[in-house]
Amino acid sequence: MTTRGGALHAPAEVSAGDRGRPPVRLPLVVYVLALGTFLMGTTEFVVAGLLPEIAGDVQVSVARAGLMITVFAIGMIVGAPLMAMLTLRLPQRLTLILALGVFAAGHVIVALGSSFTLLLAARFLTALATGAFWAVANVVATRAAGPAASSRALGVVGAGAMLANVVGVPLGAFAGQLMGWRGPFWALAVFGAAAMALIARQVPHDTDGGQTISVRSELSALRSGRLWLALAACTTTTGGVLSTYTYISPLLTDRAGLAAGLVPLVLVGFGVGALAGFLVGGRLGDRRPHATTIVAPAVTTALLLAICLLSTHAVPTVALIALLGLFGLGANPVLISLGVRFAGKAPTLGSALTVSAFNLGTAIGSWIAGLALESSLGTTGPAVIGTVIAALTLIPTTAIALIQRRRLAT
Repeated sequence: MTTRGGALHAPAEVSAGDRGRPPVRLPLVVYVLALGTFLMGTTEFVVAGLLPEIAGDVQVSVARAGLMITVFAIGMIVGAPLMAMLTLRLPQRLTLILALGVFAAGHVIVALGSSFTLLLAARFLTALATGAFWAVANVVATRAAGPAASSRALGVVGAGAMLANVVGVPLGAFAGQLMGWRGPFWALAVFGAAAMALIARQVPHDTDGGQTISVRSELSALRSGRLWLALAACTTTTGGVLSTYTYISPLLTDRAGLAAGLVPLVLVGFGVGALAGFLVGGRLGDRRPHATTIVAPAVTTALLLAICLLSTHAVPTVALIALLGLFGLGANPVLISLGVRFAGKAPTLGSALTVSAFNLGTAIGSWIAGLALESSLGTTGPAVIGTVIAALTLIPTTAIALIQRRRLAT
């Protein structure tokens, strides 16, 4: 399988002899790409901690200011596959540099802007750049790591976004309190420009030898049934976890009786668990991809069900939320790798579609969970919804495993 001239491989079950070999060392470029996703993850969620300040400055309600988050999510859903197609014939290195350039420019516009409409437009533009970067970064990392460490490389790249929830978002919110809400956007613009220099230095030039790639050949990947199964799993695994996580604060304070001041610490625990889960899931996925994509959502479903049943007890609930971070997103790097693989000769489009699927799951899951919160289920409603959505992940992941077993048998 090739992508713009480079061989691209996906994970497969390894032999017992391979399991005894030392792990392949990941190239430096994988960690540079993880720095980029760290910036992307930070900008996606840092707004949540700055909404009152933004709303007061541009003279809109806090609820209306929240559209800056919604617009970004829509931009990610639409932007990842759209930008993958528009940049199809550009070298991957150039695409990454241009995406970071637009990313930095979008943050400068937000930092200088006084019109709320302009802020929304800049956020949407930044989301398009984020989608383009993420889709191409997944492919570049997979190719650089090789077949023996593709899922692990994707785990490291995705861990950059997980680390943003632990470090980037809290620091951004804290900086916004000290220096005004525009300060974090200036900082992200500067870091985005610095990341451009690192990408230019570390990502090798493409060697496609003038290979012509058509949009039609890329779109042919959409005929793959296994690709759609992987995308369905991407949607449900993220939707199940984040539908619960979005409304975890009222569950902790109103039902578990936890002090509001302790909620951020619980969220940090979730973030640390998610970071570890992404790294461990990526490593396990190189050896047992199908087992990982079945066990992780199965354990996640059990954890969410336990949260529903034990949510009146603070200590068990806090522990379960940390474990939810560990297992809830652990299958994601493997699902990305499978999506790239099942896309055949269109790995960039496959990667982009997984990014869209994750964001679609977040948007749909959070919306349904919000309705459940206002229903008779009350504060446990989002966890109930999360349990059902997470359980649905077992359908496509089990189907993928059965198809693979049938292929091996024949």
